[in-house]
Amino acid sequence: MAPAWLTELAAKAAHSPVPTALRPPADGTGRQAAVLLLFGEGPEGPDILLIQRSSKGRVHAGQPAFPGGGVDPDDAGPVAAALREAKEETGLDPSGVEVVGTMPELYVWRSDNRVTPVLAWWHTPCAVHAASPDEVETVERIPVAELVDPANRLRLRHPRGIAPSVAFRVRGLLVWGFTAGVLDGVLTAAGFERPWDRSRIEDLPPEVIDLAARG
Repeated sequence: MAPAWLTELAAKAAHSPVPTALRPPADGTGRQAAVLLLFGEGPEGPDILLIQRSSKGRVHAGQPAFPGGGVDPDDAGPVAAALREAKEETGLDPSGVEVVGTMPELYVWRSDNRVTPVLAWWHTPCAVHAASPDEVETVERIPVAELVDPANRLRLRHPRGIAPSVAFRVRGLLVWGFTAGVLDGVLTAAGFERPWDRSRIEDLPPEVIDLAARG
């Protein structure tokens, strides 16, 4: 059974306001997609499953992300799509997952996706790996304690001159962009966030900019 903090988070998240920058176009354009925010209980407490996308990808190359992708015609909606994509990308066994809710749809302009985040609890964990090497380079279970550690938190300055955005540096991964923004909101809503130095601002690394430019 999912822990109380996660079911409470799902109840709040279902009605949370969507930031202006992430609101889907009013005309309904954009491809439907879904991502899986899969929490479990690891050796160091609650953790979340993240993947690092292949550096060979066309969009979001090399970026840490939640498992997920587009909603296919055969999918019975965003929840089914998130579970299917996670299985394809990481070898996840969906039978070990309890879906506890969904968040409002968010728009990712770079890939023109209308993304539904799916909140889930990993009650029976299984071994996971980069099951689709063309799409995924690595798979990691990241402890929440590491994500909220003030030493692992920063903001990134983008070359386009937009306001610095939240990021995490954990397990050799630089988590930024859409994934970092969703993580930041979810961890705060769940009551896990710890005070951190928001004046710690770094430039987006050149190698990350080069990969992002492929999209």
